[in-house]
Amino acid sequence: MTHSFAVTRNPSPASDADRARLMDSPPFGTVFTDHIAKATWTLKGGWGDHRVEPFADLVLHPAALVLHYGQQVFEGLKAYRWADGSVHLFRPAANAVRFAASASRLALPELPEEDFLASLAALLSVDAQWVPGAPESSLYLRPTMIATEACLGVRPSHTVEYLLMASPVGAYFSGGVQPVSIWVAQGYHRAGAGGTGQAKTAGNYAASMLPQQQAQDNGCGQVLFLDAKEDKYIEELGGMNLFAVLKDGSILTPRLTGTILEGVTRDAVITLLQDAGHKVIERDIELEELRKGVSSGDVDEIFACGTAAVITPVGRLVSPDFDYTVGSGHSGDVTMALRERLTGIQYGRVSDTHGWMRTV
Repeated sequence: MTHSFAVTRNPSPASDADRARLMDSPPFGTVFTDHIAKATWTLKGGWGDHRVEPFADLVLHPAALVLHYGQQVFEGLKAYRWADGSVHLFRPAANAVRFAASASRLALPELPEEDFLASLAALLSVDAQWVPGAPESSLYLRPTMIATEACLGVRPSHTVEYLLMASPVGAYFSGGVQPVSIWVAQGYHRAGAGGTGQAKTAGNYAASMLPQQQAQDNGCGQVLFLDAKEDKYIEELGGMNLFAVLKDGSILTPRLTGTILEGVTRDAVITLLQDAGHKVIERDIELEELRKGVSSGDVDEIFACGTAAVITPVGRLVSPDFDYTVGSGHSGDVTMALRERLTGIQYGRVSDTHGWMRTV
């Protein structure tokens, strides 16, 4: 059964003027709406207390298990304002399924899909005015589940909190889409076989931050991780899946091995590429193969995909041993046509033939 979310409205919501000021080109994830959705789980009672309440700081015991053993999962999706003023979500059911799978891997209770979707609808019903209408802008939604029991024992928590917050975000590329440079991680890995690589959990991102810092120190915007077993197969970026466009029009992307996040955007990208007549091949890809392909010109374009940036062209591959320009170094035709198609569906400019958009 779907639980209804009881709504307690914020007695002091942002004024129209303050909201407009806060929504004017905010840095990603720094501005939040007036409300937050929550639900509480206990070992004895299961899920309950589904509610929407004023956005406020959390109160956590210093021994809360999430703070010590990282028992936590999250999701990321967006609400889009269409030209007619309506608000739509992109494939929220897919996020609900992945959220449950991540929770299961972290020994957390699965939030039912219907409750996940109901929380989105409930929060947007009171904070719809926070969904921006400027080009390429959206309302980023962050469902999170944390272990809250005060206990230093190494075991799954007996109490858990589900949180859904929302943050208006502007265009990812404020000056137009620009290719990024990618740093190939040396000696660091995001996940290993049997680990939490396919779960969306905080520890995976914490492990990526030192290599990400190294990438930035070397003038790169993202880091590419190799497999932990043989240190030679490409996997994914710190937060995005990777694709290579070959000269013959076929597309390569690493196969899902349990160490790679099963991206919702990744899945949509594969479908749209196939719609456009491209052969998409999911298999193991050696870094050396990618290097040779870029060097010879057999790899014409590389791009990454994820919720935040949608489709990001890659202009360079960099490591201490090499520095290759991909194609012409500019955004490729396949990449940009794909980006235009996907964002067109999300913002209602292009027909949604796959039924991906959900009206709120």
